[in-house]
Amino acid sequence: MARKQPLSIDEFKTICSKVTRLCVDLVIKTDQGYLLTLRQKNGWIGQWHLPGGTVHYREKIEGAVKRIAKEELGIEVAIEKFVKYIEYFNEEKERGYGYSVSLVFLCKPCSTNFNVDDEVQRMGFFKSAPENTIREQKEFLEKYF
Repeated sequence: MARKQPLSIDEFKTICSKVTRLCVDLVIKTDQGYLLTLRQKNGWIGQWHLPGGTVHYREKIEGAVKRIAKEELGIEVAIEKFVKYIEYFNEEKERGYGYSVSLVFLCKPCSTNFNVDDEVQRMGFFKSAPENTIREQKEFLEKYF
């Protein structure tokens, strides 16, 4: 399943090269651990990461969390709490453009019928972050989970 994007990739790169991008990241935690997905396109290829993405223009934060869970994982989630934020200082080095700040929410999955989108190679639950996890997220998970 491909995500519907409000901007072309060229528009996205132009804007994200000039302003900070607001995102949300989801820590989906179960008894098995927290869910990470392995990226296969759009930066951080071959690295594990928290499900997450850009907050669209005038989109409510809670709406962004629920939209991203549905688009990236094919599930609905219940937001348990806001945890903190992550600043992606390595984004420009990794992608060639951009600097994002992401609000991180602890979420509970409403089902286990996952249907990942085309940005995800595979998913898994972890008690600790693998070595090839996006650096800022690995540090965050080690500190808070």
